[in-house]
This record gives sequence, C-alpha cells and structure tokens, in this order.
Amino acid sequence: MTGLISKLATICFGNEAGATVWNSQLSKNAPPALGATPTQEGVYFSCYSRTAQAVDVCLYEPLEPSRETQRVRMQRDHNDVWHAFVQDAKAGALYGFRVHGAWDPPTGRWFNPTKLLLDPHAKAIHGSTKWNAHMQPARKDGTPDFRDNGAVMVKSVVISDAFDWQGDTQLNTAWSDTVVYEMHVKGFSVLNAAVPKDTRGTYAGLAHPASIEYLKNLGITAVQLLPVHQHVDDGFLLAKDLTNYWGYNTVGFFAPHSEYAAAREPQKQVDEFKAMVRDLHRAGIEVILDVVYNHTAEGDENGPALVMRGLDNHSYYLLNGDSRVVNYTGTGNTVNAASPGALRMIMDSLRYWVTEMHVDGFRFDLAATMGRRGELFDTLAPFFLSIAQDPVLSRVKMIAEPWDIGPNGYQVGGFPKPWHELNGRFRDKVRRFWKGDEGALASFAKRISGSQDIFGPAGRSPLVSVNFITSHDGFTLRDLWSYNQKHNKANGEDNRDGDNHNDNWNCGAEGNTKDPIILSLRRRMVRSCLASSFCALGVPFLTMGDERWRTQKGNNNAYCQDNDISWMKWSTAGDEGKMLEFTQKLIRFRMSRPHFRRQMHYNGRINPLTKRPDVTWYDANGKPLSHDGWHAAGIRFFGMLVEAPDAPHRDEPGDGSAPLLLLWNNGTSDISFPLPAGRWSVVFDTSREDSFEATDPVTKTMTSAMRSVACLMLLE
Repeated sequence: MTGLISKLATICFGNEAGATVWNSQLSKNAPPALGATPTQEGVYFSCYSRTAQAVDVCLYEPLEPSRETQRVRMQRDHNDVWHAFVQDAKAGALYGFRVHGAWDPPTGRWFNPTKLLLDPHAKAIHGSTKWNAHMQPARKDGTPDFRDNGAVMVKSVVISDAFDWQGDTQLNTAWSDTVVYEMHVKGFSVLNAAVPKDTRGTYAGLAHPASIEYLKNLGITAVQLLPVHQHVDDGFLLAKDLTNYWGYNTVGFFAPHSEYAAAREPQKQVDEFKAMVRDLHRAGIEVILDVVYNHTAEGDENGPALVMRGLDNHSYYLLNGDSRVVNYTGTGNTVNAASPGALRMIMDSLRYWVTEMHVDGFRFDLAATMGRRGELFDTLAPFFLSIAQDPVLSRVKMIAEPWDIGPNGYQVGGFPKPWHELNGRFRDKVRRFWKGDEGALASFAKRISGSQDIFGPAGRSPLVSVNFITSHDGFTLRDLWSYNQKHNKANGEDNRDGDNHNDNWNCGAEGNTKDPIILSLRRRMVRSCLASSFCALGVPFLTMGDERWRTQKGNNNAYCQDNDISWMKWSTAGDEGKMLEFTQKLIRFRMSRPHFRRQMHYNGRINPLTKRPDVTWYDANGKPLSHDGWHAAGIRFFGMLVEAPDAPHRDEPGDGSAPLLLLWNNGTSDISFPLPAGRWSVVFDTSREDSFEATDPVTKTMTSAMRSVACLMLLE
C-alpha cells in the first residue's frame, strides 16, 4: 500500500517537463546569496534542494496576505540551487516556496506542494507562527494532506539591508574584560516602568536609555540574548494556554522574532533590531545571540512541514538510514551540520547576523551536535573547520554549550580553537562546594583557578572557560538555596519536567519562610556564589535577575512561562536593592584587578620581589596545603594568596597589583585564620550583609565565617 501511495504521490507532485533544466543565463545573473535579493528591477529568489523535482516561488499580496498573486517555476543550477527572478517585485513582498517531488515517508521524502514553505534564508517572517493543523504535511494515517495552506501559512518577507549604522562596528571587547549577562529580550524590560509602555519587552525596550543605564551601572560588557530567531509556539503548549517563552524552537534562522519588536511592519522590525545593537554598542555593550542550529521547530516525522522537511529532508536533517530523523537534541530532530545544504544555511546565517546585523558573537545551544558525523563528535567536523577559516566568523565570540544527549555528547574541554565553552563542571563543583558536599575542596579550587585540568592540556587559556553557576535553564541563584525540590506544576506536566539533580539546598525550609536566620543564610549563599564567579579565572556569566534576588518560585524549567514567573522585577527595596549593590561592587572590583583576568593558567612563577609564586594555597592553620590536606575528610576551608599577573614588583595598593588573599569556608563553623605577614585590608566579606563596608586593617588573624568568602588586599 505504501508503494502505491508513493507512486500516486509522485504522479501528483512530480516534475513538469523541463522544470529542472539548468538555466545558465539566470544562474549567471543571480546573486550568490540564497534567499530573496531585491534589485531596482525586481527580486531574485533562490533556495537549495538536492532532492526536489521542481520548486515554485509564490508571491502574496502584502495588504491581503491570504491572496496569492503570482507563482513562478524556479530553475535549477548545477549546484542544486533553484533560481527565479520576479520582475517588479520589491522589498516588502510576501512569498513562500512550493516544492514538488516524491511522497514516500519510508524513504524520508515528504514533498507536498499544497503546503507553502518558508524560505530558510528569509530575513523576516509575517504572520502568526503559532502551530496549526494546516502545517502538517500528512494526515494521521500517513497519507498526504492535500489541504492548501497558502492562505493561513506564515510568509517570508523580502527585506532591504539598507540601514544607517552611523559608523557602528563590532566592539571586539577582549575576553579578559568580558562579563556576560544572559537575558531574555521580553522578560528584561516588560515590567520596567521607566520604559515607555508601548516598547516594554521589545528590542526598542532593551535599547531604551533606562535599560542601557541599568546595564552600564551593573558593569556587564555583553548581553547574551536568549533566542531571537523567529520561533514557533508548539501545539501542545498552546493547548495548555502556554507558549514557548525561551524560544528554542527555531523556524527562521535569519529573521528576528517578530513578537519582540514594537514595530509591526517586518522591515521596521529588522531595523528596530539593528537600532538596538547600534545603541548598545554606543554604550560599550556587546550583543551575543543564543542560537539554535542543532534542531528546528519541525520535530520528528509527526511534526509540521514548515521549511526544511518539505524542502529537502535528506539534506537538512540527520537521518537514520534514509527515513527517520535522528534525535540527539531531545526535540525530535537533528540538523545535519555536516551536509552541504545545512552547513551553507548555518554559515550564511551566522555571517548575516555579523555583517548585516552587527552582532558580536554567538552562544550555540547543544553545540556538540554541530560537530557530529553521525554518532561521532569530531573536532575536524566540517562546521568547525568552516568557522576556523572564515575571515568573518573566526574573529567574533563563539561560545559552545558543549553537550547534547547523543552518544559521547558531553564534550566540556573538547572543542577546538577559537571556541570558548560554558563550563558545566564549574557550575556543578561550585554548587557542591557551597552546599557542603564532602570532598569538594580540591575540585572547587580547580574550577576557580581556570579549570587547567580541562583546558590546559590542549594549550587553551583559562579565558576559554565561561563560568556559570545558573542560567535560564534551571533554578535562579536565589531558588538554588531556597528549594530542595523543583516546583514545576505550572508547566502542566505534573512536575515531571526539569532536572531532578541540581545540587541545591533550601537552607532549612522549603520555599518562602519568615525565619530571619534561614533568610540571612540564603542571602549569604547567593553572595558567596557570586563571589565565586567573579573571583575565578575565566569569563564570568551572570543570569538576568540573579543580581536582584529574583525567584521563579521553585520552577527550574520555566521555558513556557511568559509571565511574572520569568520576568524581571524592578523593585530596589530591601533585599533586591542590597543584592544589586553587592553585585555592582563585585563586578567593579573584578574589573579593577588583573588577578582574576589572567590570560594564562597559574604556573608557579615566583614574584622576584615577594618571593612568592603566582598562587599560594593555605590550610586553616596558615600552612601550605599538602596533597593529603586537599583530600582529607572533613576539610572545609582553604586560603588562596594570589599575585597580580606579569607584575615584577608591587607598587602602591591603589594600582591594582597588590596581592589578594581569598578565604573560602564552606563549613558550618567560623575559622580564625592566621594571616601572612603584613597589614591587610578587607575588600569584601560575604558573611556581612554590607559585604563591601570598610573595616579597619588587620594584621594577625581574620575570622572566616561559615559558608562565606572573604577577600583581603595587602597594604604593606
């Protein structure tokens, strides 16, 4: 029966005579870029499909998007690129593709020209991207769904790249001076009363002077935006009156997500994004995009046909044999970044966001997938080689989330240059240390020292390590120390979703409490974690709202919570204001000291003046820590004396080169630590609510309070 359906479908959807003949004249005149390229005479359209038998570009009336106005058969060239030139079309035109070929799901062929498809290279998308049944290429029985969805399907938009950048370029902030702030475009400003109501939660809202002033005062140097590529809201979420708030469900890899724009017209939405980047750059703030090239919103074989499945399933997706898509991402499909068609789309997209949108870098979701050749992760995979040799992309910031759920998917430390990596082992070891786990001392010290055991063997700098303790995915820093269990019932999955292993602790009560001792301990734990990030070698990473004592009420998987569970609160009263002030001072302190911004790992180099190595480790008695001391049972404290890098001598304390002493205590009791010779000034002490409050210099001993870190500077 399947063969009969396939044969009939091939007849119904097959090629017309001459449709795939290479048109040499059109190919010669067509621009090299795929997608829609407007000219004075009209628009060139092009797309890639190796397995299609014919492709039509369909144009729709911008003022009446349901009405198709023109359909043009495209011509195929020798590189499997399909071309068409439409006279008198111009920027603002709406369009889509209809692709003809065999309908044979058992061999992975899903061609159905009654389903309008988006252009993978579309620079803007018009219409609602919420899932609807007309997006499905097949009926439940596996036969093709012949209902034409052109009237209701979202449309690609022809966009002009013209924009007045006013001299803007990428900032190229040094990694040693970078502080990353992960944020959600909507969630950041949607509740900020200082931003005009009609721009809150938008690109324009992020670019508003009140938003920029906040980020500048905080001290961060780069915003890392959760996905801003156009995404689709899943049908199962819409059925529960929820949406895909995080946006890891991409359908347009060149198009800014339209719902984050204050403007309604697609061209103006693109320009609004560009203006946001330009204004952030003026303030010295880089823009890094969280990008999702490992999968698309089309899901598995039961998912919709929106763009790649109907265009060329075999070229864009990693397939098990010739039929079923491989799921190394947990989302139903895996983009085959090793195939020519998918690789070109990804590279074109990245270059577009750098050259035309001026972004400064990218954070790659499930980046291990990008280096796969089937089951194998390969540092010489086509994607990595393409990035390394690319004159544009090799110069911008590239951050990997270095894992996926496939075989050998955990690749922390395994990425090639010029990649930097989210250090999941930093997150885990820092949490376990402050939770008070037995035997966590040595591994914690390795993480705050730049994870030399992970990155050093390959000759990689400690700055390769992007040090995070929390991110959008998981508990907030406040909730990490307020809950023993996740509380995700609002997600509608009976609390089954979200990670069950978080290395968290509620400090004695689950969730809200009025107990002042527990609340004080929770604030101390948060301050100590923040100090661990900003006083560690590597690149510090701060999650939106952690600086403001933000809670998600115990939800550790708020991907579908587009509401006050996820949104930033803007009160500066009480604990919120105090935590913000602490974080601001901590970031300023880091940026004033070269000790934590080293480009090289500790190597034992002796300072010729002080006769001390670059780092000295102490036990609770002020003696050098031995190997056995690091691993002895019950040890909860160590001291860390750090010399400034590349400083042959110490000048005045104010020049930033004076040695610093850090006292780390994850135990349940205070420790009186005998100080090295000299007069010491306490820079901060996380055991105090006013951690940076000035105190008198100390010379003999320093009390290291339970579950705290103190930093002292040598005066003389």
